[in-house]
Amino acid sequence: MKSENIPEEIVSIGESLIRFVEQEVVPIEKANAALLGSERTIFDEQGRYVPEVEALKRQVRMKSSEAGFYTMFGPEEIGGSGLGPLAAVYLNALLAEKTGPDRLLVHPVVIPSPFTNGLSPILTNLSPELRDTYLPPLASGDKSLCFGLSEPDAGSDVFAMKTRAVKDGDEWVITGSKQWITNGPYADYAMIFAVTDPELAAQRKGGITGFFIETAWPGFQAVSTIPIMGHLGAEIGILSFDGLRVPDSHRLGPVDQGLKVALKGVNNGRLGLSATCIGLARWALMQAVEYAKVRKTFGVPIGDHQAVQILLADSAADIYAAETMLIDCATKLERGERALAETSMVKLHCTDAANRVFDRCIQVHGGMGLTNELRLEAGYRFTRSMRIPDGTSEIQRRTIARDMLVNGVNF
Repeated sequence: MKSENIPEEIVSIGESLIRFVEQEVVPIEKANAALLGSERTIFDEQGRYVPEVEALKRQVRMKSSEAGFYTMFGPEEIGGSGLGPLAAVYLNALLAEKTGPDRLLVHPVVIPSPFTNGLSPILTNLSPELRDTYLPPLASGDKSLCFGLSEPDAGSDVFAMKTRAVKDGDEWVITGSKQWITNGPYADYAMIFAVTDPELAAQRKGGITGFFIETAWPGFQAVSTIPIMGHLGAEIGILSFDGLRVPDSHRLGPVDQGLKVALKGVNNGRLGLSATCIGLARWALMQAVEYAKVRKTFGVPIGDHQAVQILLADSAADIYAAETMLIDCATKLERGERALAETSMVKLHCTDAANRVFDRCIQVHGGMGLTNELRLEAGYRFTRSMRIPDGTSEIQRRTIARDMLVNGVNF
């Protein structure tokens, strides 16, 4: 992403971030190339990361925390640097552009998602006592976190969730399951949301409450991973709760108001994800442009052929439009404006556009584009999968249309 419209201090952070990856992460990757070079060594027979890989991820998290990157988007009130949407957009895009896809110790280890790991904005709902206990190991990268909202029958339709929490004295008893949970199979702590008032939930007026739990507590089980898109294992998984007892002191926010808690920081999360997709798309386009200069057919570089030029030009237009949207939307959020439709438009366009760009860049490379060696196929699989989490492309369109019908065309 171009830096012309980005504040100088954010650009400086970006330069330091890339130096950190080159000086701290790349040597770890090289020293462990045999382990990280194949999914057959990365995952065990159950599709979980082997302990050695988990240890490397923890090592990088802690190094990132020491350097100040791991917590830079966390709210200031719980110890983060409080960098806003514009920084999130620029830095996520820059990291993806400079490192490319399929970097296990980079994405999203150096910079965590607002919902998974690090100082999630949801953690502002913890009591002061619990903050003293749980925030230091999360901020240091020593411990990891997951966010449990989705279920087998409750993805886009959150109120369809079946997980229940029933009050029993000073505790809540949680029964149910969660699915598609990023970092779920590996997390030390989890933010879990359950129905506490079935009537309110049925009326779509609330009735869902959030809880902060330790995954080592009795009644919690990480059932399995869910490998997707050709992978042999996964970071995402299925969680099960069987009589999981949670102290009321570990409740996240008011009873029955959990959705408001869960959506805190959702805008930054969607923008960060979108920026990562576009950063990767720019990386892919740069590979395709260079390849088009040197690969020859019929006696000339393939970049001289109009068919290839069209693929490159359409990709450039997609990226330019996406980056313009990202900066505009992030600037609005930075000013405290609502930007609901704009955020959905950004998530919709950036994920779809990145998917198109990777498809075209693979086409430019021909057979070479299909090989694992160039990492284009890894980027293609990643960007395709990003059209689903944090609200599918269809749900984003629904949000955009509904906002316009109520508030008019105000973007």
